[in-house]
Amino acid sequence: MFFQVVDILGTIAFAISGVLVALDKRMDAFGVVIIAFVTAVGGGTLRDVMVGIHPVSWMTNMTYVYVILGAAFFAVLLRKQINYLRRSLFLFDTIGIGLYTVVGIETGIVAGLHPIICIALGTMTACFGGVIRDILCNEIPVIFRKEIYATPCILGGFSYFLLREFVADTNFIFVIAGLIVIIVRLLAVRFKISLPSLYGAEEF
Repeated sequence: MFFQVVDILGTIAFAISGVLVALDKRMDAFGVVIIAFVTAVGGGTLRDVMVGIHPVSWMTNMTYVYVILGAAFFAVLLRKQINYLRRSLFLFDTIGIGLYTVVGIETGIVAGLHPIICIALGTMTACFGGVIRDILCNEIPVIFRKEIYATPCILGGFSYFLLREFVADTNFIFVIAGLIVIIVRLLAVRFKISLPSLYGAEEF
């Protein structure tokens, strides 16, 4: 039950981040819904395909479809109350990667995969929806820029398996590992921490 709640929360966060990007690009209602949908389920779809879940989870559980449509509707409805569009986008995107990282890792564990593969699966689950969103919106995906994006997911993944050695409560591990992802990304952006550039002082 807790696992599903985390998955739903991640879906909501990513759907809203997709809506904010689509609104920023001044897309019509159809475009907003499509961007919200692919942002929310893109990573989960890749995850399910890779571990052999068929059909993928959102196709067999209409809850995800309703949640995405509901989140998109309310995000559009309340867009005037969102004063700082990019700050809001960053916040929801960060929450999304934190929640989806632990969901992807747990899916890998259930499938009996090696911890390193589970961490990679969690990272892809967290990042791939944003990659699709940015490509469709004609942006360079965040994961391919200097900004720290996948690294917090990897650190959260390692923390997840480290905590499993000392803590028995799976729900607690979920929360702490997800918070680590969120906090590391927030701190990286706040203090302008980034990966080394291959192009010297040039900016992307």
